[in-house]
Amino acid sequence: MIVMQGKEGYFDINGLKIYYKRVGDGEKKLLTLHGGPGMSHDYLLPLAKLADYGITVLFYDQFGCGRSEEPSDISKFTVDYAVEEVEKVRQAAFGSEKVYLYGSSYGGMLALAYSLKYQNNLRALIVSGGLSSVPLTIREMLRLRSKLPRSVQETLKRYEEKGEYNNPEYQKAVDVFYRRHLLRLKSWPDDVMRSLNYAAERKVYSIMNGPNEFTITGTIKDFDITDKINTIKVPTLITVGEYDEVTPKVAMVIHKEIKQSRLKVFKGASHLTMWEKPKAYLNLLKEFILKN
Repeated sequence: MIVMQGKEGYFDINGLKIYYKRVGDGEKKLLTLHGGPGMSHDYLLPLAKLADYGITVLFYDQFGCGRSEEPSDISKFTVDYAVEEVEKVRQAAFGSEKVYLYGSSYGGMLALAYSLKYQNNLRALIVSGGLSSVPLTIREMLRLRSKLPRSVQETLKRYEEKGEYNNPEYQKAVDVFYRRHLLRLKSWPDDVMRSLNYAAERKVYSIMNGPNEFTITGTIKDFDITDKINTIKVPTLITVGEYDEVTPKVAMVIHKEIKQSRLKVFKGASHLTMWEKPKAYLNLLKEFILKN
């Protein structure tokens, strides 16, 4: 294990080099989980500003993601394996300390799954654009897709029938969905593009998720823990964008199941709210962490 305090390095987790970046040295510890599955931590870097308020922020690239090594056995590309990795990262970074666990998108689902087994190691939980049910999320994404311009829908259908997910015309049509429901900014930040590029270059996204955000055909397609999350008792904050691809309906299901959880819908935002509404988003996270 290479440790560079306050900087970056690698943890040895299950025999793999798992990249991390640690920002700040505050008393409160925030462990962050990126989405995908298959992205990298880069798009979450706005959260580094929380270090200004006495919060240590730990980012890491999950197995097979970003700068981290991947298992040679692809049967390990599962949520259960990821949960155990989260716990080992927590121990490697913070020993026996309880942490605040933050999960974005798939990372939110992973955070919920972790909480079912290890909530005694948590001070609080933050689920941002996260989900407890992939089947429900797929239905909601298809509903959003049905509202795209007819020509876009026809293009998507035409190339999907051929299995040509990498066709430039298909990718243009996918981009229409993304700019409505993934990130509603004219210019996408380098950190976001870096995460997307990592997802495209590595195996995890295609194996666990599928060709794109609204075509989930990978190993997580049937994952659903909605009927279990009512056992989560730690303070929980749920955030979602008004136009989020993981819709407010999905967030409401989580909110309903976790008693005394707090739900915040960010008006005018989509999936990557930390970029669209940075000040309001970070203020909410800061206040929640400092109060719990």
